Amino acid sequence: MAVTDEAIEKIKGMIVSGALRPGDRLPKESELAAELGLSRNSLREAVRALSLIRILDVRQGDGTYVTSLDPQLLLEALSFVVDFHRDDTVLEFLAVRRILEPAATAIATTLISEAALDALDAQLEALGLRPSVEELVACDLEFHRGIVQATGNSVLCSLLDGLSGPTTRARVWRGLTQEDATNRTLFEHRAILGALRDRDAEAARSWATVHIASVEQWLRSTL
Repeated sequence: MAVTDEAIEKIKGMIVSGALRPGDRLPKESELAAELGLSRNSLREAVRALSLIRILDVRQGDGTYVTSLDPQLLLEALSFVVDFHRDDTVLEFLAVRRILEPAATAIATTLISEAALDALDAQLEALGLRPSVEELVACDLEFHRGIVQATGNSVLCSLLDGLSGPTTRARVWRGLTQEDATNRTLFEHRAILGALRDRDAEAARSWATVHIASVEQWLRSTL
């Protein structure tokens, strides 16, 4: 194991064991390095790495603290990793969305408020019948985010937010090249919204699956 990896594991062990809790300030660098049997250099590298993934918060002139370790905060690191995806992995992101998003949409049927449903309706009305591809894709992101937020599950929201990014370009590409893609997308949005209003979990799940799978199927045939 590399020295920096060992340092990361030792700090992680302190957090998992409860020796360091959310919000705690880490001991001084020299003290912590001695306690863990590490060089100050490797400790410094470990702290830098853990701050990038939101485990630690380095405050200039104040010290280093364990963050809140809130799942939503930690999952922000996912979006950083996702930004490095390759075009040939987009289908994999879509496949994961196809598993998670229909389930989230089904859960939302019993939890989403009438006000939230009205807000989704207003989004679609504001979009009109002939939006640009960019407007449609932006609305698509907000539409699905609003539904997933209704589940009240911050982990699910963060995961799906992270997974949506890599598929944006594919959706724009589809909108520009596939005949009737805009009308199909608007129709599917309306069908999902109708199922949510009817509080029909299985219909909501089915329409969300159709909606994501249509992009996936198009991209698979195109590639």
